[in-house]
Amino acid sequence: MDFGLVLQTDPPASAVVGLMRRAERNGFRYGWTFDSAVLWQEPFVVYSRILEHTDRLIVGPMVTNPGTRTWEVTASTFATLNDMYGNRTVCGIGRGDSAMRVAGRTPHTLARLGEAIDVIRDLAEGREATVDGQRVQIPWVKEGRLPVWMAAYGPKALALAGRKADGFILQLADPFLTEWMVKAVRDAAAEAGRDPDSVTICVAAPAYVGDDLEHAREQCRWFGGMVGNHVADLVSRYGEHSGLVPEALTAYIAGRSGYDYSHHGRTQNPDTAFVPDEIVDRFCLLGPAEAQVEKLRALRDLGVDQFALYAMHDARERTIDAYGSTVIPALST
Repeated sequence: MDFGLVLQTDPPASAVVGLMRRAERNGFRYGWTFDSAVLWQEPFVVYSRILEHTDRLIVGPMVTNPGTRTWEVTASTFATLNDMYGNRTVCGIGRGDSAMRVAGRTPHTLARLGEAIDVIRDLAEGREATVDGQRVQIPWVKEGRLPVWMAAYGPKALALAGRKADGFILQLADPFLTEWMVKAVRDAAAEAGRDPDSVTICVAAPAYVGDDLEHAREQCRWFGGMVGNHVADLVSRYGEHSGLVPEALTAYIAGRSGYDYSHHGRTQNPDTAFVPDEIVDRFCLLGPAEAQVEKLRALRDLGVDQFALYAMHDARERTIDAYGSTVIPALST
């Protein structure tokens, strides 16, 4: 199993770079960041610095979207980083949540997302693609490589990920839901004539290493609110009892009243009081490192290839180091 570190690009950027360097020293292979231009600093600028100060770390957004930047700009930015640092980027992409809504726009349709996945990958790898009816090719790209991993929850999005994406990003670490969603992605890949095992599976969730479980929950409760924001979209689209989305995912948002993006992905988010302890425990990895190893082994057995650790809490360094000393070695055998 591979491991990634997920951060927000809060200033100073040097702190983000320092944590990514720490992660690489501890055996992490991927460095991810949020991508919302209004809420945080521009990640692609920070990626250049991370790549310069690491040797092997692969970097990318978790996740970008088809609308913040035009597709040729997104592709050219990835291709430039790859040309400078040797194909060490990955494009995580979704419909667009915080990045679009904070700017007063709505997330993109799945049809547009599917088109963007193909175009961004083709352009970044040097192939010709159509952008707004115009045939475009980036002439200087030589031997470029850009895996595109798609974030998804709902049935139509999971099917799109299976048909189009090189990887699937699931932002929660509940084994029951992971099994259901991985199966949906791989079934869709098989139906599209693809090798289901060729789709990389990445589970992303907060991990907090420590013995004070109550404190760990409060530090990570924000994640249930963030996931609930996506679940609310699914309920509005499919209905609460449609049978298309597991009740284990939808039931907990009954007490949700709204969401303020100024607290997005942050501890002490006032919009997460509705999230019960049970959901925090199911969606996150909390407690001693040894206990987290057992849950990660269960996820690995379900086909998960990477665990990406959200570290938006007060024990970032301790958790990164504990993963390096205990968790990552245990999952590398």
